[in-house]
Amino acid sequence: MKKNYKYLKNINFPSDIKKLSVDKLQELSNEVREEMISAVSETGGHLGAGLGVVELTVALHYIFDTPNDKLIWDVGHQTYPHKILTGRKEKIRTLRQGGGLSGFTKRSESEYDPFGAAHSSTSISSALGVAVANKINNKSNNVVAVIGDGAMSAGMAYEAMNNAGASKTKMIVILNDNDMSIAKPVGAMRAYLAKLFSGKIYFSLVETIKLIISAFSKRFSDKASKAEDFFRSAITGGTLFNSLGFYYIGPIDGHDLDVLLPVLENAKNSKHKGPIIIHLKTQKGKGYSYAEKSNDKYHGVSKFNIETGIQEKSKNSTPSYTKVFANTLIKHAEKDSKIVAITAAMPSGTGLDIFGEKFPKRMFDVGIAEQHAVTFAGGLATEGLKPYAAIYSTFLQRAYDQVVHDIAIQKLPVRFAIDRAGLVGADGPTHAGSFDITYLSTLPNFVVMAASDESELVRMINTSVYINDRPSAFRYPRGNGIGLELPSIDEKIEIGKGRLIQEGKKLAILSFGARLSHCLVAAENLKKKGINITIVDARFAKPLDQNLIFQLATDHEAIITIEEGSIGGFASHVSHFLTEKNLLDKGLKFRSMLLPDKFIDQDKPDLMYKIAGLDSNSIEEKVLDTLNSNIVLQKQK
Repeated sequence: MKKNYKYLKNINFPSDIKKLSVDKLQELSNEVREEMISAVSETGGHLGAGLGVVELTVALHYIFDTPNDKLIWDVGHQTYPHKILTGRKEKIRTLRQGGGLSGFTKRSESEYDPFGAAHSSTSISSALGVAVANKINNKSNNVVAVIGDGAMSAGMAYEAMNNAGASKTKMIVILNDNDMSIAKPVGAMRAYLAKLFSGKIYFSLVETIKLIISAFSKRFSDKASKAEDFFRSAITGGTLFNSLGFYYIGPIDGHDLDVLLPVLENAKNSKHKGPIIIHLKTQKGKGYSYAEKSNDKYHGVSKFNIETGIQEKSKNSTPSYTKVFANTLIKHAEKDSKIVAITAAMPSGTGLDIFGEKFPKRMFDVGIAEQHAVTFAGGLATEGLKPYAAIYSTFLQRAYDQVVHDIAIQKLPVRFAIDRAGLVGADGPTHAGSFDITYLSTLPNFVVMAASDESELVRMINTSVYINDRPSAFRYPRGNGIGLELPSIDEKIEIGKGRLIQEGKKLAILSFGARLSHCLVAAENLKKKGINITIVDARFAKPLDQNLIFQLATDHEAIITIEEGSIGGFASHVSHFLTEKNLLDKGLKFRSMLLPDKFIDQDKPDLMYKIAGLDSNSIEEKVLDTLNSNIVLQKQK
């Protein structure tokens, strides 16, 4: 913490907030907001979401007894103010850095993070689990889940609400509505009604009426109950939540502490037997003008200048893989009207925002709903369209059942553009694309490709356009290409054919994906030691280039596979093939290099790959070890 704030300097834990009078909480909120902007300007990260919940964060820790009361944040990208107030303010400038604070909630980081997050729409489910456990363990702790309106677009949130309402378990859900119009704009009357409907008198009145009604016929009881629900819902817009078994309060201004504090206090102390949902209207990017004016409210930012709002640009002049994908798809879509694109709430992250600008009627953002996105793409494919589902590797995991049952079994030609393949740096293990090679290559009827560079990505997109008899996927990493000239959209790849990069003796490397450039660096170093190796860009994990692999096994003493994925992927398929052909019985050495069996914490991508043992030095060492060479590798300092 760089600045000597008036109030924040004395706040180390939530218990310190409670020492302040209510009229000082807005000033504390202003200081938290200022500190967060200052910190993120140095580290980069998620900015807009956290700015929008500063007052809410202060109010929650003031009203509730955290960490005894459990506060569960959805996704967790809005928890920077929460971290500042829960013993982590001195480390806030280590956000998303190696050895520093996670950009999300993390159980091992603090007792104030009762449930780890990073993927959307999990808070209500986990909070219900905690609340039910409290009931079983005879605990009276409060459980509060904070979920954004974007996260409410996922089916999991509604599954959880349906279960919570039916179970009649006491818990509080805060709906942080900062974008979509669930209700009419907040006004003074609505704030007044929210306080009224959350108050003890109203709760007591409702319970009294229900006791009186219970003495009469069920028919009358049902009508009276529906009348009460209709009256409250008609004013506040909570019909959906009421029907799911939640007691609805709101909408209220999430930045107005005079309203927010009593509503939270009333909800905490209510005797209502069942879940309560409090609907807040907030402003994403609140308190920082550049964020408020931005279309994405500065959702995710690199380092930036606080005074100008200008973000630090990458020094790499080569285009990102994401942009190469988007621009190539646009070129094909200009020629082929059947090409459509689907994203699950990540239009800018996947590059489909520029596709949507060009073809607004052919780009579909379905919200945070990967399961729906995949099956929706399947439906499009049945009618002869050519759907491209652009989904991060880590998020596609959420739709695996749909990939299997709705796409693979039916052999529907959905094209999966898998961004963020491999390790992704500051977002850490929750966002790493570690498992897609394994979980897709195991499926019948799939074509699975990995781009070694941006020019290969173009060729794979070109190829996928014409795969009309089965699903296909091509994966590519986060970040920029290596600076190669891009081919035309007419250059395709023969399905299941790898390419020979260089020929050598004794040992061959089969590289699947973007580690190819590191293989070439290792090969150059080995050449200086008198060792010449063969390098192949495998291109396909499925179908394998069996003829090429058979030839490599015949002509070399050893084969090493390299991939940016977990065990069970490309190496497993190559090993299976070699075993079936009895090639390993003839003295062939086979080794695999892949992501280790652990989750790798956030850091710079190069350091993460070094930890994973997939950098050029590690490749060089693996070659020497495999060949039982006596040459001692001089490690870089």
